[in-house]
Amino acid sequence: MAMNAIAPPSAEQAQQDIIDEFAFFGDWTERYQYLIDLGKQLPPFPEELKTEDFRVHGCQSLVWLVPSGSAERMHFQATSDSAIVSGLIALVLRVYSDRPAAEIVAAEPRFIEAIGLAKHLSPTRSNGLAAMLARLKAYAAASLAAKE
Repeated sequence: MAMNAIAPPSAEQAQQDIIDEFAFFGDWTERYQYLIDLGKQLPPFPEELKTEDFRVHGCQSLVWLVPSGSAERMHFQATSDSAIVSGLIALVLRVYSDRPAAEIVAAEPRFIEAIGLAKHLSPTRSNGLAAMLARLKAYAAASLAAKE
């Protein structure tokens, strides 16, 4: 790596940044709006990747999660048909995408509890978020296993 290249923040730092951002908002109406805005900033998702292979089950809304890269640096693309779920995806990708698979597997999603999402998501959205995180970590674990 070149000396002047700035390394991206660690998964831990990304979580802390999210916690700090959400601390600015006084109530959950503002936090939901921020989540929706984050979801709108997701990069376009290729229609041809919206297949059953990449679909995350356990979510009330439709969610697709596509891994790429290798154990050294995994990248994820994801999208949803729900505005709030798209915002959740944006947060998850900030913490977990473009990281080594070992860091992805090791990083616990503490930001979910810390910003109050655990209390403010419906049970179906919480289940969907848990399913998405489980799928993402499974992709990372498989990538690590393939490397050995």
